[in-house]
Amino acid sequence: MLSNRRNWLRQMGLGALSISASRLNVFAEKPSPYAFHKLSSGENLIRLRSNENPYGPSPMARVAMNEHVNTSNRYNWDLYPELIDAIARKNNLTPGYILLGAGSTEVLDLTSRLAALNKGSFVMSLPTYPFWSATLENLGLKKISVPLTADKKNDLPAMLNAIQPDTQLVYLCNPNNPTGTICKHDELVHFIQEASKKAWVLVDEAYIDFTSEQSLSHLVSENKKLVIARTFSKIYGLAGARVGYAMANPDTIELLSRMQSWPNGGISVVSAAAALASLKDEAFVKQTYTLNQEARSFTIEQMELLHIPCIPSHTNFIYFSLVNHQQDFFAQLKQHNILGTDIYEKQGKWSRITVGTISEMQKLINAIDTAHA
Repeated sequence: MLSNRRNWLRQMGLGALSISASRLNVFAEKPSPYAFHKLSSGENLIRLRSNENPYGPSPMARVAMNEHVNTSNRYNWDLYPELIDAIARKNNLTPGYILLGAGSTEVLDLTSRLAALNKGSFVMSLPTYPFWSATLENLGLKKISVPLTADKKNDLPAMLNAIQPDTQLVYLCNPNNPTGTICKHDELVHFIQEASKKAWVLVDEAYIDFTSEQSLSHLVSENKKLVIARTFSKIYGLAGARVGYAMANPDTIELLSRMQSWPNGGISVVSAAAALASLKDEAFVKQTYTLNQEARSFTIEQMELLHIPCIPSHTNFIYFSLVNHQQDFFAQLKQHNILGTDIYEKQGKWSRITVGTISEMQKLINAIDTAHA
């Protein structure tokens, strides 16, 4: 029975739960940017696929997780309110404006299901982060995709024009994934004011901590049709811990919480402890921010020297065009044990790569340089 269970876990891509803690090697013959691939053991894999933080979790988060493992057989009724309070204070809000979720993915899903209580359509950019949209489509809503601008930004005027009388939700990822671009704050405020008159507005700020831009959280007190999704997966380095949260008007938080079987209770005490400690470890966040900027600047400079155009990035990933690249880029990455994504836009052959450590990015450049040789 145990052997069968392990085999099943491996087939589902979760074999790491039952095998040794060796590095994971994820490759497929035809990789897709939106697909998870079969996992197999491999040494020295450079993971530049999923926009993870190569430096995290923070030292304080690691200590907190270790401390809470031994008490994870008990419910910790005090920890969740403590985390909510810390998140609220960080965002200059009160606890009633916060709802916890298993990563920002759960927040996106909750908001989607709330919007789908009424049938119709929803509006999103193309390309953008897509994993939440299947919920709306499966619930019968029609997707309206709006192309990005020529400089790969969310086209806010076009998105407003795309809203139909039956549109229930407008999704905006800012900074945008996969392009790394960001919209001006005043333009975003105007967009939200207008779009929220007609539909729910869901703003995904997963990567806002990699910028110097202001969050839109100050708008939720007056706007009951706005939901902002945030995550601990990126700059805090807790992607596998699955901690995120919604910021919204308390009346909206109440509606979202009705979509959870246990409001705020969907994350483990170990993950909650890690998130709480991460908020206190400001030195780690500053270090990650600085190291990411340095590695990102280095990579863009080197890629452009190799005639690979890059979009200016405000995140921990880079969007670039392979239109001038004459080799099989992804085969070359695989040859050098580097895991990337795939083509997001066929016209221009646009792809994305995560910013890792300086050492990892140097190895990426060496692989690309080899491809040009």
